[in-house]
Amino acid sequence: MGIRVIKTAAAVFAAITLSQLLGLQSPLSTGLLAILGIDVTKKRGLQTSFQRLVASIGGLLLAVLLFWLFGFHIWVISLYILILYPLLNRFQLKEGVVTGSVVMFHVYLAERLTTDVILNEIALLVVGLGTASVINIIYMPSEDKRLVGMKEQLEQLFSRIFVEISKHLKDNGYIWSGTELLEAENLLEEALALVRRSNENMLFREETAWAAYFYMRKQQLESIERMMQLVAQVYQTLHHGELLSGVFIELSEDVKGEYYTGRAEQEIAALENRFRRMKLPESREEFEIRSALLQLMMELKAFVAVAKREKKQKETGISNPVPPSSHP
Repeated sequence: MGIRVIKTAAAVFAAITLSQLLGLQSPLSTGLLAILGIDVTKKRGLQTSFQRLVASIGGLLLAVLLFWLFGFHIWVISLYILILYPLLNRFQLKEGVVTGSVVMFHVYLAERLTTDVILNEIALLVVGLGTASVINIIYMPSEDKRLVGMKEQLEQLFSRIFVEISKHLKDNGYIWSGTELLEAENLLEEALALVRRSNENMLFREETAWAAYFYMRKQQLESIERMMQLVAQVYQTLHHGELLSGVFIELSEDVKGEYYTGRAEQEIAALENRFRRMKLPESREEFEIRSALLQLMMELKAFVAVAKREKKQKETGISNPVPPSSHP
């Protein structure tokens, strides 16, 4: 049984019980309002409850006006719908269509436009939607455990991708299916969606450290995708590629570590200097491949730089409960 089902049941019970204690007419209606008020996140729940409350009070006033002008007839209900629904859509209050209709029908069934009828409907709205909002805020399950699992899985995928790139640079005849790259893309999209939902549960705090971590990984994955395009241009095995493959092996371990080590950055710098001292290409094919390898090395530097920036932020004192966000 999902937590949302449990919260909905609790909200319905609390809303109906409270409305009965207050002596409101049609107390069961607060149960319907409570069902509508429970949402997947705290911020979204408060937002939709507010929209429903505003839309419903506006609908209540419109219903009172129409019934006062034309009387209690079925065709007036149709007129009410023709007027209210476009207005709610225009002012982005579509969430209040159902709740606005509920209070309108109550007034229609009462067949009287008195203060106690109007106040009763407002009280039903406040009790039903308010109870749902309170219960929605009281408890919302943490997504940290799932995000930790996604982080570890994503780091493993990054590591395997670097190993596969290294194998190709050592032997251009090696064929890789690329499944890890597709898995990483799907996993990252799922993680970012979960992060957004987690942030919507932070009513009085800024977004969680998970947002910084997975957005960093998104930048790095885009860098990896550019690397793959360059690796595809390495159609011959050269000594330069074999040397660069060692950096990818180093990075395949660093990416799973706790902190930014700087080893990959140092190896890239040393390799860059070594490449400068090597003699120029002797053929067009070698020139093309070495050009792709040089661009690949530049992309590697950009990849590492993203992680390095994260570590600098951590050292400046920014609270970060996810230390791995600072490693490559």
